[in-house]
Amino acid sequence: MEKNSDDPLIEVAALTRLQACADPVILDCRYALSDPDKGARAFANGHIPGAHYASLHRDLSAPLQRYGGRHPLPSSAQFQQLARKLGVCRTTPVVVYDDNRLGFAARAWFLFFFFGHKSIHILNGGLQAWKDAGQPLETRAPAPRPAGDFKPEPQENLLVHYAQVKAGLHTASWQLVDARDRERFAGLKESIDPIAGHIPTAINSPWQEITETASGKVKSPEALRKQWESLSNGRPLLNYCGSGVTACVNFFAQYLAGRRNSLLYPGSWSDWCAHQRGRH
Repeated sequence: MEKNSDDPLIEVAALTRLQACADPVILDCRYALSDPDKGARAFANGHIPGAHYASLHRDLSAPLQRYGGRHPLPSSAQFQQLARKLGVCRTTPVVVYDDNRLGFAARAWFLFFFFGHKSIHILNGGLQAWKDAGQPLETRAPAPRPAGDFKPEPQENLLVHYAQVKAGLHTASWQLVDARDRERFAGLKESIDPIAGHIPTAINSPWQEITETASGKVKSPEALRKQWESLSNGRPLLNYCGSGVTACVNFFAQYLAGRRNSLLYPGSWSDWCAHQRGRH
């Protein structure tokens, strides 16, 4: 295998080598919460050759319920159907990208990781890095692939749900980390969810701070290690955001930093709010 082929973060040059020798599945995860079809339109206007489009609400989330947050995790059956349709087998390399500093690609990465796939990578710098390297785009739809035999093996130990979060606020071994921007965390603004503020005992580490502002590329492993060590005080980190999507960016960054005990509250603040409102 090429150098970098087993790294969860893949560079443009490594992806081009992978395309030449291993026929990876490439997923374009561009999306906009304010315009759910914007990513699909952008994909049609130009994408990495051979890439398939994965929609956050259609492919990377389960149908909305009363509880579980605005973007519930897909079930094993739903994700198996998607992966097999894409042609993913046990050893198929999968590469995901977006144009939003990992904001949606990290969700796809987490799902493959959670469901037990071993060869899953995020393109460092996303589509902009690909274009900056002078690589081509295409507009035609990708050719169908032979159905894969992907079999999900969910790692349920990575997830913490509302009842556990509530019961463990002051006694659990983990530290809650809120990935939303600082104004939403502080309750100074809230344009999406019905309640402003954050879960008690949480600390704030906005997901955008994982990447460099200019390039959108991930900060060095050393910088990430220092960041998480300063926040965790040796405790496992339980990540959440508004709906469990951008919290995956922090989870991914912690994984890059060598942390193997990070957790995700998949329903996140939107699920917490639903439970708080349900009590009244």
